[in-house]
Amino acid sequence: MIYYHFAELIHRQAEKYGNRTALKHRDSATGKWLKISWREFSDKVMLTAKAMAEFGIKVQENIGVYSQNMPQCLYTDFGAYGNRVVSIPMYATNSPGQIEYIINDAKIRTLFVGEQLQYNNAFKVQKDSKYLERLVVFDPAVKMNPEDKTSIYFDDFLRLGDNAHAESMVKIRMTEAIPNDLATIIYTSGTTGESKGVMLPHSCYLEAMRIHDIRLPLVTDKDLSMSFLPMTHIFEKAWCYYCLHRGITIAINQDPKMIQKTLPEVHPTLMCNVPRFWEKVYAGVHEKINSSSPSMKKIFLDAIETGRRYNLMYKNKGIPAPHSLKLKFQFYNKTVFTLLKKVLGIERGRFFPVAGAPLSDTINEFLQSVNIPIAYGYGLSETTATVCFYPEIGFQFGSIGEVMPGVQVKIDPENSEILVKGKTVMSGYYNKPKETKKAFTEDGFFRTGDAGRLEGSTLFFTERIKDLYKTSNGKYIAPQAIEMVMNGDNYIEQIAVIGDQRKFVSALIVPAYPLLEKYAGEKGISFENREELVKNKDIIRFIEARVEEHQKNLAPYEKIKRFTLLPEPFVMGCELTDTLKLRRPIVLQKYANQIETMYEE
Repeated sequence: MIYYHFAELIHRQAEKYGNRTALKHRDSATGKWLKISWREFSDKVMLTAKAMAEFGIKVQENIGVYSQNMPQCLYTDFGAYGNRVVSIPMYATNSPGQIEYIINDAKIRTLFVGEQLQYNNAFKVQKDSKYLERLVVFDPAVKMNPEDKTSIYFDDFLRLGDNAHAESMVKIRMTEAIPNDLATIIYTSGTTGESKGVMLPHSCYLEAMRIHDIRLPLVTDKDLSMSFLPMTHIFEKAWCYYCLHRGITIAINQDPKMIQKTLPEVHPTLMCNVPRFWEKVYAGVHEKINSSSPSMKKIFLDAIETGRRYNLMYKNKGIPAPHSLKLKFQFYNKTVFTLLKKVLGIERGRFFPVAGAPLSDTINEFLQSVNIPIAYGYGLSETTATVCFYPEIGFQFGSIGEVMPGVQVKIDPENSEILVKGKTVMSGYYNKPKETKKAFTEDGFFRTGDAGRLEGSTLFFTERIKDLYKTSNGKYIAPQAIEMVMNGDNYIEQIAVIGDQRKFVSALIVPAYPLLEKYAGEKGISFENREELVKNKDIIRFIEARVEEHQKNLAPYEKIKRFTLLPEPFVMGCELTDTLKLRRPIVLQKYANQIETMYEE
């Protein structure tokens, strides 16, 4: 396998694949999926690179990309790499304050923006910025501010570089591109404190391509991957780059809210995702089962149990299944499981990596049982995503998979912290030498901030060390572990466990309102609004029973003793990061009154 520097990757793939489809994207006006060939992709990347050179963007200068997933994001990234320029992604949901911080920290002069919201926020920042000079707008439907004299639409931007001088400059820069060039700076979401810029040189990505090739011989250039997570997220970004490296077609889902519609239109064979997506699939299927007739419910449950026995007791252990079980599984696989996957649009699925947050064993086991090919894993922005993931056969529940080849992992004996070393580990935090020094051990291992244990090459995650609570009784509580136990419940949409320096564990719970309101209707519980619903004693007792059911196997000091039902969900940009992780300090601050009430005698 040849590992091309990203400065030339797309052009080399265009030589190999020509008019084959590289990218697909959905036209919002017609709903049709439009195809972009490798040759067209290469041409757009070269035009972007030439326009950047003509625009005066210098070698290793930082540019920003503030957009939804769009083909233009990839043109911009690889156009930047052809110029040895550093691309800095920002979440489309970032507030003006969040993008202003990144622009100031990275001294960004040129910012590429997606749609109207991103343009409006960016223009607001530009007016008072001492760094940001101009915006390049992807969406031609964006209406620019009458005061705006510097912004340019992307299509007009591309025409700027259509000259021999710009082309010559790009070709020289491409030949001078080296693995040690900085490729991206990924700003962490920041669950605590201010965001840090993770510096990833091209060498990190090149090594990621190499070690994934070793672990993923099953994927081929015949595959089709759905790009659903934001390309700002290192998981999606690195996965998209890997797909391009392997010649895999990428279907770009622009609007996350459209995924239930776009999956059945695309029928992908590959898709990386976070546990929250699969939690909703699990809840939806179980709602369907529970509302079925007794005979259908019996069939569904027997199918799941058959799949569990076949896939987990035999196939995963490399043991041939009894002939009768094999036949029964094949029947359910062709009927019940295929029907379920067709409804979701994933019936062609071959490999669905899952990471970014803990996945409960209950949901994991269910997905494996119904033959949805997920592979649970673990990684960070600082490690160019993957540290480990499930092998195809022989994975262990409770683990986060087998460590990647070329990656060293050890456990700190003092606090059980997972330590990582290898060529995929970042070069440091941008503009933060003290933070960088603190992030590494004396022998060069990166401190992940996560606790775990290692059994051979299999890694187990315990808890975010910063998230560990110590009760006033001196007991340590892992809130994520308790939250994960509850996340499998159909009636619990979100949960935040409380307990640091407290006498007992409590929780803030956001119910799954469509289901809860349906339950209230069936039980004749009347309510005017959600505030009234969550205060109803019968509803509180109902949720209490469900909480008790899930925490049967927890130690007494880990069990939730009291909880408060919230009428509104935690939202991205406030209580949640852009990667849907809980911002615990913000939750504690915002709901301080509700929390104190739970601890009143």
